[in-house]
Amino acid sequence: MNVTENQNATLKYFAPHLEKFSTRSKMWAGFLLALIAFGMFGLYKQIVDGHGVTGMRDYVVWGVYIVNFVFFIGVSYAGAIVAGILHLLKVPWRRPIIRLAIMLAVISAIVGPFFIILCIGRFDRLYYLFIHARLQSPIIWDVLAITTYLVGAILFLYLTLIKDFAIYRDTKALNLPPWRRKVFKALALNYQDTEFQKKQVNVSKTLISIIMVPMVVIVSSVLSWIFGMTLRPGWHSSIFGPYFVLASILSGVGVLIMLMYAFRKIYKLEEYFTDKHFVYMGWAMLILAAAYGYVTFSEYLTSWYGSEEWDSRVIDKLFVKEYSTWSFFSTISVIVIPIVVVALKPLRTTNMITLAAFLVAGGMWVRRYLIVVPTLETPLLPIQDVRPEYVNYSATWVEWALTIGGLATFFLFFLLMAKFVTIFSISEYADKTKFAGIDITDTKNVQQ
Repeated sequence: MNVTENQNATLKYFAPHLEKFSTRSKMWAGFLLALIAFGMFGLYKQIVDGHGVTGMRDYVVWGVYIVNFVFFIGVSYAGAIVAGILHLLKVPWRRPIIRLAIMLAVISAIVGPFFIILCIGRFDRLYYLFIHARLQSPIIWDVLAITTYLVGAILFLYLTLIKDFAIYRDTKALNLPPWRRKVFKALALNYQDTEFQKKQVNVSKTLISIIMVPMVVIVSSVLSWIFGMTLRPGWHSSIFGPYFVLASILSGVGVLIMLMYAFRKIYKLEEYFTDKHFVYMGWAMLILAAAYGYVTFSEYLTSWYGSEEWDSRVIDKLFVKEYSTWSFFSTISVIVIPIVVVALKPLRTTNMITLAAFLVAGGMWVRRYLIVVPTLETPLLPIQDVRPEYVNYSATWVEWALTIGGLATFFLFFLLMAKFVTIFSISEYADKTKFAGIDITDTKNVQQ
């Protein structure tokens, strides 16, 4: 296929990042691999010594691992639904964001399920989950839903990359080793940018977008049913489905904004991730935060007003006793701060929106912790004369090591992806000073 002058110019800008690992990239990769090795040592201790090295006991059978799983899977769902909606609506500023969003969806969906595996005491019996599956169990529904979703997300990502693979294959702007050109040639599937091929790729992306948007709602709801179909206080709620969907999208938008900011700073992509993009994503975060605040208020109001003893004990823990500080922190960081930052024009800057997104992501992780742990610490029939450490959950260094290792794996995937492909679509690059219909040289009124 013919590679345009603008596409070659853009590839030349990215050439230092795509052609080789810089010293800084090697240092970052080494640091992340060291953190992953620390996590693997924690996994070794857990396998050898058993789950006794974790804080999980008879009361709290789920802990930080499940919190991490719910968080990463929620972030993944958000990446897919943001990419799908932006593609379907064809908003003019979407193109720099779509690929990063679907990368977020795929990488998070790969990292998240590993935390579920960490909760299994016997890895050698993992295959029992498939050969002795019970379709009555919502956990099996979640396994099937996540597997189907991951396949769809990978396909979506591939469809956004196939045109660029052909450009990498044919361009002279990149000095790539022969083996990489062979890989790009194989992945391009003989794409030549003919009218028929362009139509087929565009139709395929539209169809997969149409599929992914409702699929995200369904699989996120299935995850909520694992909690909601129990009779435990704080979980047994009909509002848990939309509650989880909103929480997933909100946390994912926060992480996506942070990734946009990181790539903008590291690769100096102010021309692509403009201030307008941050403002638009900030407004999306504000709307989601307001909706999430309403659902959260509705959930706790009905539990408090019902005054059932079991529910009241959980409410007391969350808002009066040991978890009150974290509850108020998560409420302020997830609901109040993004609304204030985006609603007030003087605060509506790229740095402040990114800071609000960071607090949203952190607050949503804390919120998932508050969903899991306090409920499990409040059994209907307490065990008599049980040791305090069996009642009150506290994560051990093994759990934190594996959490850090999972987070390092998440960032390492992005580092490697950024060395293999550009983080936005080269094939859709139109003009050096005008990207996706937005005049990026006009930055005087981007905050308006």
